[in-house]
Amino acid sequence: MRILNVTESYAPFYEFGGPPAKVQALSRGLAKRGNEVTVLTADWGVEERGAGTPQANSFQRSPFGWATEDHGVKAIYLPTWLRYRATSWNPAIDRFLRVRLSEFDVVHIFGLYDLLGPSAAKECRRQNVPCVIEPIGMFVPIVRNVRLKRLYHYFYGRGMLAGAARVIATSEQEARELREGGIPKEKIVLRRNGVIQPERIPDRGLFRETRNIPLDSLVILFLGRLSEKKSPDLLLKAFSALPSQIAGRNLRLVFAGPDEQGMEAKLKGMSDALHVTERVQFVGPIFGEEKWAAYRDADVFVLPSQNENFGNTAAESAAVGTPVIVTEQCGIASLLIEAALIIPHQETALVQAMRTLLQDETLRRRLGRQAAEKASRIGWDEPVSEMESLYRTLAEKR
Repeated sequence: MRILNVTESYAPFYEFGGPPAKVQALSRGLAKRGNEVTVLTADWGVEERGAGTPQANSFQRSPFGWATEDHGVKAIYLPTWLRYRATSWNPAIDRFLRVRLSEFDVVHIFGLYDLLGPSAAKECRRQNVPCVIEPIGMFVPIVRNVRLKRLYHYFYGRGMLAGAARVIATSEQEARELREGGIPKEKIVLRRNGVIQPERIPDRGLFRETRNIPLDSLVILFLGRLSEKKSPDLLLKAFSALPSQIAGRNLRLVFAGPDEQGMEAKLKGMSDALHVTERVQFVGPIFGEEKWAAYRDADVFVLPSQNENFGNTAAESAAVGTPVIVTEQCGIASLLIEAALIIPHQETALVQAMRTLLQDETLRRRLGRQAAEKASRIGWDEPVSEMESLYRTLAEKR
């Protein structure tokens, strides 16, 4: 089959969070099964990102922007004329769709609140190409820019979702939100995400050595976008309620991830006010080997999100055997039952969960083993197979 994946962000721009890694995993899996997969995305600085690296020569000019091929997946990065935070305006998409859309059997659009998806969905309806939409947890407008998101749904989202052949939910929670939002039950397909496994698990101590973190300290790790939705402020408040030492070991909280809307500055101000500045460290965005090393060196990983359709970072942490604390509002929670501490989105619950894990090394080891075992069973093979089957059904109906 010939598949077109449309996404606002794609590799190598992993600073946009889970979507680039998810689309890459699905695309590679589908290509490995013999499908022709093309990813259409925005150019967030391909030329600058590749300059001076071995990957620079892999990008070539095309009639629609930069193009490359990796693991059998072709990617086209449309020139970005304007951008507002994580949303871009890419006029070349209209020309691409007019010229090339008819080549594809099915189109899969990832995410909402951008301009690529509505353009692709509209042209799919015009040319009668089946279109699958995956909101990736964005369907319900919460936390920030709620009014703008509602306007987006009014002008773009409603029509885009109404014209979709199927809408993908990656958790029961997201499927319920879609039904309550008016999406017909028969149109919703429940398909979990997969867990990306590291090529190898790094030796313990590498991240701590690089970031000057004492080897004998107890490290709590938050890895992900520093956004209001993920509640890093709740984690910081809960951390401040813990003693500075547990079992004779100093406690350290590490925030790793890109800043969003000044959250890092807010957290640093809170650290000063809570008198924990010396025990809190911000390391910025980390990727690749350093990301896996950070998971490995953490004693506890915490994802305290208000709403998360899956929770890739919690799944990745589980994959290397680091015990996880995750809120009930995260889709990954149902897949880590008995292998993680699953708590309500409350400061007192988070304080108690962290204290329990940090005081009990035996419990940390047991949960770490169970988490790694669970993560090993939820790779990408099954989701890829489900998507291929769905695409084939829609293409045959066409």
